[in-house]
Amino acid sequence: MGERERERERERETEDGGRENTEMAEAHQAVGFQFTVRPDGVDFKLSQEVIKNIYLSGVTAWKKKAIQFKNGVLAGVYPASPSSWLIVVIAMMSSLYIHIDLSLGMMDAIKENLPYRDCMSVQTRAVLSAILFATGLWLFLIYLLRYTLKALLSYHGWIFESHGKMSTSTKVWLCLVKMFSGRRPLLYSFQASLPRLPVPSVDDTIHRYLESVRPLLDNEQYNKMELLASDFKENKAAQLQRCLILKSWWATNYVSDWWEEYIYLRGRSPIMVNSNFYIMDLLYVTPTHRQAARAGNVVHAMLQYRRKLERGELAPLRALGTVPMCSTQMERMFNTTRIPGIETDFVQHLTDRKHLVVFHKGRFFQVWLYTGGRHLLPSELETQFQRILNDTSEPQPGELKLAALTAGYRVPWAQARIKYFSQGINKVSLDAIESAAFFLTLDDEPQGYDPAKSNSLDSYAKSLLHGKCYDRWFDKSFTLISYPNGKMGVNVEHSWADAPIVGHMWEYILATDCFHLGYTEEGHCKGDVNKNLPHPTQLQWQIPNECQNVIETSYLSAKQIADDVDFHGYLFAEFGKGLIKKCRTSPDAFIQLALQLAQFRDQRVFCLTYESSMTRMFRDGRTETVRSCTSEAVAFVRAMEDAGATNAQRLALFRKAAEKHQNMYRLAMTGSGIDRHLFCLYIVSKYLGVDSPFLTKVLSEPWKLSTSQTPQQQLNLVDINKFPKYVGGGGGFGPVADDGYGVSYIIVGENLITFHISSKFSSPDTDSYRFGQHIRKAMVDIQALFKPENDKTAQNAKYVHLENGKKHI
Repeated sequence: MGERERERERERETEDGGRENTEMAEAHQAVGFQFTVRPDGVDFKLSQEVIKNIYLSGVTAWKKKAIQFKNGVLAGVYPASPSSWLIVVIAMMSSLYIHIDLSLGMMDAIKENLPYRDCMSVQTRAVLSAILFATGLWLFLIYLLRYTLKALLSYHGWIFESHGKMSTSTKVWLCLVKMFSGRRPLLYSFQASLPRLPVPSVDDTIHRYLESVRPLLDNEQYNKMELLASDFKENKAAQLQRCLILKSWWATNYVSDWWEEYIYLRGRSPIMVNSNFYIMDLLYVTPTHRQAARAGNVVHAMLQYRRKLERGELAPLRALGTVPMCSTQMERMFNTTRIPGIETDFVQHLTDRKHLVVFHKGRFFQVWLYTGGRHLLPSELETQFQRILNDTSEPQPGELKLAALTAGYRVPWAQARIKYFSQGINKVSLDAIESAAFFLTLDDEPQGYDPAKSNSLDSYAKSLLHGKCYDRWFDKSFTLISYPNGKMGVNVEHSWADAPIVGHMWEYILATDCFHLGYTEEGHCKGDVNKNLPHPTQLQWQIPNECQNVIETSYLSAKQIADDVDFHGYLFAEFGKGLIKKCRTSPDAFIQLALQLAQFRDQRVFCLTYESSMTRMFRDGRTETVRSCTSEAVAFVRAMEDAGATNAQRLALFRKAAEKHQNMYRLAMTGSGIDRHLFCLYIVSKYLGVDSPFLTKVLSEPWKLSTSQTPQQQLNLVDINKFPKYVGGGGGFGPVADDGYGVSYIIVGENLITFHISSKFSSPDTDSYRFGQHIRKAMVDIQALFKPENDKTAQNAKYVHLENGKKHI
């Protein structure tokens, strides 16, 4: 049989043999070699292009290792620099010639105790001793600088000063921090200089706790709680506190590892809705309506961000432009998956992976992200994603809803993973998903904010939060979601990091996509189209009927959760941060008091309120809780509802409540919060077998109102004044309590606040739309306190009072 005949035969076999032979052909393209079995042997051919790609890949890998090593050294010796070592060495060498012993005799001692000194000349020993002494002195100075900077960063008095009024001592402190911080720090340069999270005293924590629950309990309930707290403090607290202090000396952070394990990884309930959160795309701008093109640009921007992240080349986030924030959480952003277990999950973080897994209409595809030692260009990624969109093949048996395993209960998923995905092609395909850089879903239903549709944000949020329950891989560190109309979004697994970490990445991606990469006039990615890339490879599965039953069960339980989510998102555009600041108050305190007023108008009672605060000024810091429902906030809300109270009285109570809230927020940020300390004391009590009714009671209290602000962190990326339409919609999360609300908000620029409100349809007492209207009215009513009664803002505000309104569906 001639070569042409054999080629035609291979083509016929590919056409008749179906998907398996197609995959084999694509695999051959991927590795770039061909072989033919002949009667006289095997004809093996390796193309010149493949040799070139292998060479370029090797060069890129070594170049990457060299850059990582260099940046690792720079971060390792920070705030000094490698060149400073040379300066110290030269200074010590110079002392040999001017006969002034700067080492006070230490160089002579080193010279006399050098090994093999008899084999070296006197001059060689002198030079070597000078180098060794200089190196030791240099390392000592580095540690001295670091611990001096750590001591400076342990001071937090600046955060308690009034806005715009900086004391002389704080100005001096800032100058010292800048002086010891060095120049041009890398992402991880400050890690060794960050202070440890302090353990508050038991007395302070219990005092603040009792103060926080006083407005929520009647006299009898409060007296009982006081007795429980007193008994705990007198009999059990000292032993638990000693263990906690010991841990704080040993571990870099006494909270974070237990928080990750017990709050997230040991949870056996579904993480979809209950744990994962989402982040939206730009509100008003869609750079292109071509799905594959938008996904191509965004994925390429993510690869750029990952490269900067792996090399540590991103600038560290700093408060006041000076005080560094911890960057530890960013390390696990890519190549990370939550792996299910029977008793507890664990987070698997791998090194650089060169592929992406894409989900489209029930099929999983593997897409390589590199060629010839470089990232695929946006145009090349667009080509690959368009090939997937054009693929009309049907899902394999059990493949359509496979990802529902990650949406359901954790134990069935862990058992199925062990039984059905631990060997064979199922293991290969699952490994491809779990080792991928991240997960991409090419959705088939358009979403996004549409001013013409009243519920567009509601639908968009629910799509990002849970989708169809089987079209996001909820275990991945994040799932990137691409819609047919060009909109994007992210669903994030919560255990490895908090929202600001992913938000930082997302801000970079959107700015890079719109202002650096751009699109052609036809909406395609810029650059030449490379059609010679190997096609995406569809992952193969052999899923037995028993496993399909587990998948269906997980899907049904997840769908029940998703269908129960009552979501409402809306843009509050009556006023924003600009006007609130003119009222000389904190925008966050303003919104939190509005939420308290809205909660009371909606439920007619006050409730335990959770507001998330970050503790990233400390090493490995994550979050702390601010208990926003204070006695001062309750007094203000009651005055707002009291027809006999004057606006002057209400305003005075507002300012008092706002100041109290700001002080609590500052305490939480500086390690003097309530809940993380009590949580860790509870964990220690369980380890030691100590029964504490007080801690059990505290940890069982429900948060009926859970709130969080999505921060804007990189205002330098986009000039909102010049490009007012390029603003993001923020993100949100599911309801924490069965009969409560989850509220996320983002303060966008000077004139817009976006709210994301969640609750459950199954609760007869909650309605997300109704609560949103209460928030709107509360915001306007509070702002009216700062102006005369004929304030146009208050008169023109639109409000629909739905005290007895029915739920929207």
